[in-house]
Amino acid sequence: MRRDLALILAGGKGTRLEPLTRDRAKPAVPFGGSYRIIDFTLSNCLNSGLRRILVLTQYKAASLDRHVNQAWRFLCRELDEYVDVLPPQQRLDEQWYQGTADAVYQNIYTIEKTGAENVLILSGDHIYKMDYSLLMENHRKTGAAVTIGCLPVSIEEGRQFGVMSIDSDQRVVDFQEKPVNPQALPGSPNTCLASMGIYVFQADVLYEELCKDATIRDSSHDFGKDLLPRLINEYRVQAYPFQDKNTGEKSYWRDVGTLDAYYEANMDLVSVDPQLNLYDQSWPIRSYQPLLPPPKFVFAQENFENPRVGYALDSLVCSGSILSGGKAIRSIIGANVKINSWSTVEDSILFDNVTVGRRTRIRRAIIDKGVEIPAGITIGYDVEQDRARGFTVTESGIVAIGKVGLIPEPLPA
Repeated sequence: MRRDLALILAGGKGTRLEPLTRDRAKPAVPFGGSYRIIDFTLSNCLNSGLRRILVLTQYKAASLDRHVNQAWRFLCRELDEYVDVLPPQQRLDEQWYQGTADAVYQNIYTIEKTGAENVLILSGDHIYKMDYSLLMENHRKTGAAVTIGCLPVSIEEGRQFGVMSIDSDQRVVDFQEKPVNPQALPGSPNTCLASMGIYVFQADVLYEELCKDATIRDSSHDFGKDLLPRLINEYRVQAYPFQDKNTGEKSYWRDVGTLDAYYEANMDLVSVDPQLNLYDQSWPIRSYQPLLPPPKFVFAQENFENPRVGYALDSLVCSGSILSGGKAIRSIIGANVKINSWSTVEDSILFDNVTVGRRTRIRRAIIDKGVEIPAGITIGYDVEQDRARGFTVTESGIVAIGKVGLIPEPLPA
């Protein structure tokens, strides 16, 4: 493992997550109150014994770069341990990255200099816990040139991923990127085997194939669309079925690429027994923790007509937040949030530094950093009204308000 390198692709736009990605890359979007999405991939690397990590950025990377510097600059460079951010350098071309393979190709000089024997390529925008050391061990044991992390998904979901077919030795015999009709698993007509966007390459194979792909004019320079379908005919390409770190059986892996998927993954965390266990001390998820006081809940002036109580139920509440006579129910409350008297926040996600005015009602909403909600307003109760205000409303009715969202004062009664 000491000669292996982890390469995290973190340059995606994440347009389906707007307005949350208007000012930041998708891997930098907050998750679960205390974390950023990329923290899960980085924590998996660290917990798996991988301590040489390169993060490839591109789109609106300032927030991501700042977070990595704050949270992940503790490894010892003298021991050849590091988490380095690589911005686009146009070292080999004057264009920005054309695909996932091109992103790696344009950094091939830096990667070669690490002297890695195997290169683990990861996505920085998925939520899961995985021991990569078991994947790397399987890769070496089978002698594969490439190993692909995979898991079963429904046929409908499979249309959004790379889908593979394998033989009895778990060797990949077919790979199609986002097929219209995914190949079902034998004996399971409603399930297919999807790629997780996790690849282990023998380093020399990776370099050779990236250089070949760069010369192909009609290539989109993407691992799933171009390289992997070609490689299965030339090399041993192995599948590695993913097992969840906590259960060992049912795999928890979420692609939070849409607002609805992002919302549902966050709401998973407030259940009594969530599949994704953030409290597992044997597999900690690291992040930047600001120096803030503990959360505070004040006022308990109950009366039947006009209760003024500060409390949270079935919720995650981060440091520095004050529920000052306001309530949070089945919600995730970020750091330094203030919910003022007689207000209720239900089934919602509030990022850091949000202020909720008095007598406000918020339901099924995602509110970005620093937004100030005026007193007496309602959000999430009238979809058409929310759209008229300029808020983003998903098909399932989730309301998303970006950092620059201007919220008008409520009209007088």
